[in-house]
Amino acid sequence: MFQSAPLITWTEKGLYCAAGDFYIDPHRAVDLAIITHAHSDHARRGSKKYICIRSGEGLLRSRLGQKIEVETYEYGETFYLNNVKVSMHSAGHILGSAQVRVEHKGEVWVASGDYKRDPDPSCDPFENVKCDIFITEATFGTPKFVWQKNLEHGRMIHEWWSNNEKRGLNSILFGYSLGKAQRILAELHPHAHKPVLIHNSIHDLNECYRRENRKLADTVLLMDKIKELIFDQRLQGELILAPPSILSESWIHHLGNYSKAFASGWMQGGWRNNYDKGFVMSDHADWNDLNLTIKETGAKKVYVQHRDGALIRHLKLQGISAYAIDELHIENFQPKVGENLVLI
Repeated sequence: MFQSAPLITWTEKGLYCAAGDFYIDPHRAVDLAIITHAHSDHARRGSKKYICIRSGEGLLRSRLGQKIEVETYEYGETFYLNNVKVSMHSAGHILGSAQVRVEHKGEVWVASGDYKRDPDPSCDPFENVKCDIFITEATFGTPKFVWQKNLEHGRMIHEWWSNNEKRGLNSILFGYSLGKAQRILAELHPHAHKPVLIHNSIHDLNECYRRENRKLADTVLLMDKIKELIFDQRLQGELILAPPSILSESWIHHLGNYSKAFASGWMQGGWRNNYDKGFVMSDHADWNDLNLTIKETGAKKVYVQHRDGALIRHLKLQGISAYAIDELHIENFQPKVGENLVLI
C-alpha cells in the first residue's frame, strides 16, 4: 500500500506520526500526546505534554490531574509540530471532542477519534473534514445500528419520569458519567420540573460543561438528598442519574421503589437485560452516518478501528480501499537488512 512508511502508523503505544514526533490518543505515557477527548480509553495519565481543544481542557484536567502540562487550541486553528501541519475539528462526540487533521508533503490524514452527527446541545456539532486518508471509529459499525434521528430524548425521558412519579416510583437512569450524563441533562433542560439527583461521579464533570456555558438541567447531589432523610425515610418521584454500581450500595433502600432505564446506543441491539426501559441515545455515529462521513471526506484509503469487519467489507464493495487499523502497524514498515526506511 505504501512504498515507504505512512505518515501515521499504528504502534504498541497507539497512533504515531514520526514526522511530527507525536501520538494521537496514546495507550501509554509518551512525550507528546494529542488527545481527541477526555474519555479514559483516549486520555491516559503519564504523558509529559498534552494537546487538546480549549473547551475540553477542564475535562482533561479533571480526569488526568490539574497539574498536567496542557497546550490548547480552538477548532480549526493551525499549529505545527516539526514540519507537520496540524489542526483539530469538532467530532460532535462530547464537549471538546476533536478529529485530528495532519498534513505533510501534500498529503492529508484525519484521525476521527469518536464522533457522532446527531444534534446534541451539550457539545459542538460535527464537522466533516476532507482528507486523503481517513482513520475512522466503528463502534456501531454494523447495519443493525441505525438511530432514529427525530427523537426528542429530553421530552421522552421527562415523560417516563413523570409517569413514574405519578405511580410513586423513583426513576433511575443509568448513563456514562462523562458525555452521556451531560447530554441527558442538556436535553432535559427545557423539560425538567425539579432538580435531577446525580451521583457524585457526575458533579465535577457537569461543572466543566457549565463553565463552557452549556445549559444543563438543575441538579442536586444524590447523597446530599439522602442525608436529609430521617431514619428509614425514602425518596419518592425523583429522577436519579447514576452509574449502575449504585444498586450495590448499602443505602439503596433509601431509593424505595423504582424503575430502571439505560441510555445508550446498545439499547437498540436488544441489550436491555434487567432494565425496565431503554433510551436509544448514542454518542457515536450509527451505520448510516459512518458511511456518509467516509464518503464526504473523499478519502482514498480508510482505516477502521473497533468492530471493523462489516464496515470494511461494505466499503470494499463500494470500491473504497478499506483496511483494519492493524494494517498500519509499524512492524509492517520495518526496513529489511541493508535497506533504509523512508518516512513520508
